[in-house]
Amino acid sequence: MKKIFEMRMIVLFAMLLSAMFLLNSCGKPTVPEAVTKEDTSGGYKIVNRVVTTGFAQDVVIKDNLAYIAQGEVGLMVVDVADPENPETVSVKSDDVRGYSSKIAMKDSVVYIAAGTFGVTVLNVSNPAEPVVTASNLSIKPAKNLYVMGDFLFTPISEQGLKVSDISYPTQPDIRGNTKTPGYAHDIGVTSDTNFMMVACGELGLSMFDITDFQDGFGEYPLVATAITPGYAESIIVLDDKSLVLMACGTAGLQIIDYSDTANVHIVGSFDGPGYAKELIYQNQKVYMTAEEGGLQIINVADPTKPTLIGLVKTEYALGVDADNDYIYVADEDEGLIIVSIPD
Repeated sequence: MKKIFEMRMIVLFAMLLSAMFLLNSCGKPTVPEAVTKEDTSGGYKIVNRVVTTGFAQDVVIKDNLAYIAQGEVGLMVVDVADPENPETVSVKSDDVRGYSSKIAMKDSVVYIAAGTFGVTVLNVSNPAEPVVTASNLSIKPAKNLYVMGDFLFTPISEQGLKVSDISYPTQPDIRGNTKTPGYAHDIGVTSDTNFMMVACGELGLSMFDITDFQDGFGEYPLVATAITPGYAESIIVLDDKSLVLMACGTAGLQIIDYSDTANVHIVGSFDGPGYAKELIYQNQKVYMTAEEGGLQIINVADPTKPTLIGLVKTEYALGVDADNDYIYVADEDEGLIIVSIPD
């Protein structure tokens, strides 16, 4: 009996030690500066969450309004003039076909990429009553959108990309098609409009000469490529620095120097938690969404040594935009998340 009693005491002591270990370890971060939903790092702070009627995929901010592509529920417009008290302006799902995944704007016209349902066009001159002016345009499968003056570029995966004339914004006039290596997911154009950069999925970056643009009908020569790790999803061109920033899935942020088209190459990278999905650039910083890895703020003042300076944890961050004071994240699970930028 004495031995049985001693064994029971040993087991009980071991259980108590295990419980103490679990209590002490609970909540410790598993990634650099990881935070809870309500916490931030680097001074970036969530000030509000707006529940969307659908699954928020992307967001564009214009004139204090957030235009949100939200999957099967089309477009949602939210007034964010007061980020601490945002107000829903409208939800438009009628005639917005397919799965609204990416969004772009020209003037008071919204363009939505909807995969196999092509592109939807909405007139939002009255944001309270958006009007669909064109839908299911034969630009398929529409992956993303990029506006250059009077032209709309649409990457269409394995089909490459299409160019449309939008000099009459509500009625795009579809022009030429350009084949790309790999699966085209996003597009950027240099400010002098000489080069078009394409994020091509598993093949990385493709660079095209568009100096002879021919109003979108041209056959544009491929002048350079750069294979990147991961899967190239999103792209930003910094032509004043001859750099391209790319969100590359499991490989995070990749920074590419294209100053010499004969030697386009990666100069820096940052691989944080999650799956790098979309990015924007502001004041030598990259704001990048990374699905379960949340919103990551990366200092790229030295492109050879990008450094994580902030991380805001969200459930499933996809789209991102920003103004001077706030970052706006389209989170598939949480809706629109508004994050303040520290002074």
